[in-house]
Amino acid sequence: MTTLSVVIPTKNEAQYLPGILGELREQSLQPFEIIISDANSTDRTRAIAEKFGARVVEGGLPGIGRNRGAAAASGDLIYFLDADVVLRDKNFLARAVEEFEIKKYDVASASLGVIGGTVFDEFSYGCINEYFRLMNPIRPNAPGWCILVRRSLHETIGGFDETIVLAEDHDYALRASKSGTFGVLDSVKIFTNTRRQERDSRLFLITKYILAELHILFIGPIRHDKFKYEFGYDKKKI
Repeated sequence: MTTLSVVIPTKNEAQYLPGILGELREQSLQPFEIIISDANSTDRTRAIAEKFGARVVEGGLPGIGRNRGAAAASGDLIYFLDADVVLRDKNFLARAVEEFEIKKYDVASASLGVIGGTVFDEFSYGCINEYFRLMNPIRPNAPGWCILVRRSLHETIGGFDETIVLAEDHDYALRASKSGTFGVLDSVKIFTNTRRQERDSRLFLITKYILAELHILFIGPIRHDKFKYEFGYDKKKI
């Protein structure tokens, strides 16, 4: 029987972590284990994780955290999720794993949805999904908050490139697709909130990610901090 490990990188996620951990607890397909890879949180993140029975390991930036979580995982499959995602469907994991196995994927993501957003947010997420759909046959993209992968493939490609500061998830999907079969799951949709937009402004984020995508396409992976990536959303930074 296929076993599933869930890995969630965190930094000061006390506000949102109970939500995803509670939803995972209610899933019809129960993960074999949940691993929280924590980047020195100063709030109650670790205590909350332990209260829900999750295993806590030392993390870092998302790529580092996912790698350390995966290194501690023992499941055949690893589902990388973020602390602020929402699993609306209690059969989310069951549907995802079933489709993943039927279609013989080795790495997969899902379409994105937004909760509590504006009409503009709905439109922008729709544009992101369409862009990914058009680009995936050429250069697969997978947001880090929803990547399902065979642990054997993760190990084969050496995990996430920890030298990449921004968009390490898309680099991961591209490298994984070269060693295994990549797909986008049709049976599930992953939802997130708008806390990033509310903290940093929608125009700023759109501009930032468009420029980042252009950098990746024409220059290469982002290994510098000119885009000022910040991990953790506990407060607004000026």
